[in-house]
Amino acid sequence: MTERLPARPNLEHLRTQAKKLLTQINKGDKSAIALLMKHLPAARKMTSDALGQSKLRLADAQSVIARKAGFANWPAVVRHVSQLRDMEGVWDYVDLEVDGTKIPASMLASSRLLIDGDRFRMESPEANFEGVFTIDIEKVPNRIDIEFVEGPEAGNWSYGIFELDGDHFKICLGLTGAERPEAFVTSEGSGHALENLKRVIKTRPDGVDEGNPQPCKPTVTTNASVDASLFMIDSLTLALSRLQGDWLPTELIQNGQKLAESMLPWGLRTTTGNEVKVIFGGQTMVHARMRIDETQSPIAVDYLNVGRSAKGQVTFGIMQWIGEEVLICMSAPGNPRPPDFSCDAGSGRTLSRWRHK
Repeated sequence: MTERLPARPNLEHLRTQAKKLLTQINKGDKSAIALLMKHLPAARKMTSDALGQSKLRLADAQSVIARKAGFANWPAVVRHVSQLRDMEGVWDYVDLEVDGTKIPASMLASSRLLIDGDRFRMESPEANFEGVFTIDIEKVPNRIDIEFVEGPEAGNWSYGIFELDGDHFKICLGLTGAERPEAFVTSEGSGHALENLKRVIKTRPDGVDEGNPQPCKPTVTTNASVDASLFMIDSLTLALSRLQGDWLPTELIQNGQKLAESMLPWGLRTTTGNEVKVIFGGQTMVHARMRIDETQSPIAVDYLNVGRSAKGQVTFGIMQWIGEEVLICMSAPGNPRPPDFSCDAGSGRTLSRWRHK
């Protein structure tokens, strides 16, 4: 619906558009009259000459603007834009439940949601997510569709329902790939997240610009690109066999910053065949196919990203076994393989340690 409205739709701007359209119609502008005939039911049976002689009102032009944007009428546009205005501001998380499990309050203390019109940024210690959302308040419960533009979920969509009551905002979302929930509840395996937020700042936040989609960069090593076909496997190697199943993090360091221990229980690494997913707090951080070279020391690991945010990019890393745990150090996309397991600030590397669930 709202993808055909301007970004951060403004009622005064839309009213100005309607007034301009009415003026053009009254002057006999052919493109304006064609637009009128296409979107105003009463005008479809009239000739262009008849339309030019009729006395159209501003309400008629407003109806055209509304229908052109996918709305039933102008009052629906007013309700829609007013709802967006009511959602603006900075929101703190009161609580979060994913798949029937409550996320500890300590994990939410540094997270917040910023909304400016139909643009948003969700900030958390794990990552920042930016994008665009659309709402449908004519449905009960009200619906919300979220398009992630920048961050680990870039290119993905989530579909949910929401309820706004003053400075209290409740959202129930289907995580990427899950269906839209029908009620404000989650359960084990539902793929749903229930968020309760409170507004702490009512003014429009600065810097919410929906993010900047990043083009895929060519993957490079020190010599040549990696052939994606090499990530197709017929059978499991010894290392891949050992990595199968679910793994829990015991340590995570990103670019020199260590993730708080209280947040580690909400991470999960799953390997099926040579496909790996890393999820934290219900959000997919890594989705890739692995290639492992056990003849190298330390063992070489290559990821071919298949998630939409970095699809086609290859990242290079190393791994080693420490007892029953596995230690993995990955470089940022486009960077060469790490020479060791250091993960200093500015390195762009991610160091993680996992134990079998």
